[in-house]
Amino acid sequence: MVQRGDRVFSGLATGSGTFVVVVIGAIGLFLLLQAIPSLVHNHANFLTNREYLTDDPNNLRFGILDLLEVTVEVSVYALVLAMPVGLGIALFLTQYAPARVSRPFAYLIDLLAAVPSIIFGLWGILVLAPVIRPIAEWLNAHFGWIWLFRHGNVGPDLGSNLFTAGIVLAAMLLPIITAITREVFSRTPTAQIEGALALGATKWEVIRTTVLPFGRAGYVSASMLGLGRALGETIALTVILSASNQAFGGSLFDGGATFASKIALSFAELNNALSAGAYIAAGLVLFLLTFAVNALARWIVNRGVPQA
Repeated sequence: MVQRGDRVFSGLATGSGTFVVVVIGAIGLFLLLQAIPSLVHNHANFLTNREYLTDDPNNLRFGILDLLEVTVEVSVYALVLAMPVGLGIALFLTQYAPARVSRPFAYLIDLLAAVPSIIFGLWGILVLAPVIRPIAEWLNAHFGWIWLFRHGNVGPDLGSNLFTAGIVLAAMLLPIITAITREVFSRTPTAQIEGALALGATKWEVIRTTVLPFGRAGYVSASMLGLGRALGETIALTVILSASNQAFGGSLFDGGATFASKIALSFAELNNALSAGAYIAAGLVLFLLTFAVNALARWIVNRGVPQA
């Protein structure tokens, strides 16, 4: 017989889940309704145009191509840097470090999530950028024939480019990737590990044959959640990235703006509904992009993370 407490708890849990879905749907509907008038009055192609001219509400010309390319490239670049580091930290904490070391070290990594974005941004532009400038110039000098390392519209000598921003963003992703991956790796069945050791496997062979296969889905899903976090980062990238009048060319030494930083820089200065709606339209695209990435991460978790 179902107890009253069970019914109450079940109703609260169901109601909470429904409320979250309703709120997300309401946010998406609000963004859509606010963006439609500006999209109707837009004199340029919203998906392929690189301009974002919203000063004159009677002559709106805005498109998201530059914003989309900058957002995706800096986020993927940060993810490529953060994934191997996060994997190494998670393996160290779960497989190599003794408990007296792994616990405080894990807390220290988790504390990175508590550092405000503005601190990361200031550290990136004032401290990190001068340190990595020789590396950026060397990459440009020796690998400038590759599109990623071309001179770009900002150049390698200035730190306000995607090269610096991606490294800072990678540091901001580490707590997410490391925490989830560490948790999944720690749930590897002890019997499998002991069985591999009993057969004479080395530590690395145990990791390669038991830990990594067991935690692969969790690691991938953690990385996808980190990507969703990177797509929406605002303040740190606003501080670091330089605006440029030239179109984004795909180089790590380009400046530009992401969806979030563009909205943060410009939205407060808007004084009419149509101009504001242009930036709400960009926010709608970011909302859908982030939602898609997080949904993909949850799908991977539901399909691939084994239960201990």
